[in-house]
Amino acid sequence: MNKTNAVENFIYITPFLSEVERIKKSVVERKFVEPTIYNGTSKLEDLKRLIANNRDIVSTHALFSRADEEVVELLEQSGYTLILDEVMDVVESVSIKTTDINRLKVNGDIVINEETMRVDWTGDSEDAGRYRDIRELAQAGNLYLFRGSFMVWAFPPGVFKAFPKAIVLTYLFKCQMQRYYFDMFGFKYDYRSVEKVGDVYELCVHDVTKEKREELYSLIEVYDGKMNEVGRGKYALSQAKLKKYDDSTLRQIKNNTANFFRRYANNAKKDDVYISTLKEVEPLIAPRGFKKSFIPHNTRATNEYADRRAVAYLMNRFMNKDKAAFFQDNHISVNEDLYALSELVQWLWRSRIRNGQSIHAYIPAERMRGLLNAWAKYEI
Repeated sequence: MNKTNAVENFIYITPFLSEVERIKKSVVERKFVEPTIYNGTSKLEDLKRLIANNRDIVSTHALFSRADEEVVELLEQSGYTLILDEVMDVVESVSIKTTDINRLKVNGDIVINEETMRVDWTGDSEDAGRYRDIRELAQAGNLYLFRGSFMVWAFPPGVFKAFPKAIVLTYLFKCQMQRYYFDMFGFKYDYRSVEKVGDVYELCVHDVTKEKREELYSLIEVYDGKMNEVGRGKYALSQAKLKKYDDSTLRQIKNNTANFFRRYANNAKKDDVYISTLKEVEPLIAPRGFKKSFIPHNTRATNEYADRRAVAYLMNRFMNKDKAAFFQDNHISVNEDLYALSELVQWLWRSRIRNGQSIHAYIPAERMRGLLNAWAKYEI
């Protein structure tokens, strides 16, 4: 961005506000601005103002996900290049009961497009009642019904189509939900790697053999012992299982984690570690003194934990069943193992292995350890 001709404008989208500040400071050859609450209007309205004025813009996934038809129209006229730091949550489950879906259909508030399964709102256009959120999503044209029992919100593909050029910065894109989304909506894309040529970094043809997976894997000392018994079986430590485990099992996971940090990770303290599991069970399996060491299991695009030397991944990742069904019903094949692998590798990369330093890892789920081992051997 520093070296590109000044006539080209960029929109840089990142998950974190800290990264927004980094971009504003690092790009010195052009002035990046972020949307703010301007003259009493919202950040979304300010984003529109900045696009109309052809400013270089940096913002967050959260704001970008609210893009509407007016944003699309402005982008189509502007010729921006999009740089997306990490994939977005382009598909989300919508909380609504089947009985409420049927009630909306019977009352004539929604109509389902039988070809696309898109939900169109046909009720009161200003309805502010209990279904206001459903009305707003349907009116934006981003709400879909599947199998007659659940709804899914999808990021409007018109936003991506409005950019002549877009670069998504991530790893293992082929395994991620945004790849399935791109396939579903007919986007064409190429894989590229980044190489340092002289003093600059350049995009080049992707060559998986240059990833040095064995070297990276050698930095991860994965625990292998009796404390992995709790994770035996394909579905052990999955979201469904974690919600159903009895107190004894949860206490065992808690004790195992404490024991791992104390005995196998050289008495690691809270500032040395990070832990991830299902949010609902965090309080039940947090070892004493480590309650503030939990981070979201989908944490990406941050260097905040680059000094951590011991980690515990206390779960077994599967794609949300509603999201998986959304793609499958649109004839997109979903690979659950590749998806889980991409989540784990991204999560591990938050630690100090990104700086070439070794870490200790407790990954009790048998399936997750197997996927990581297969990745290191280029088998997956």
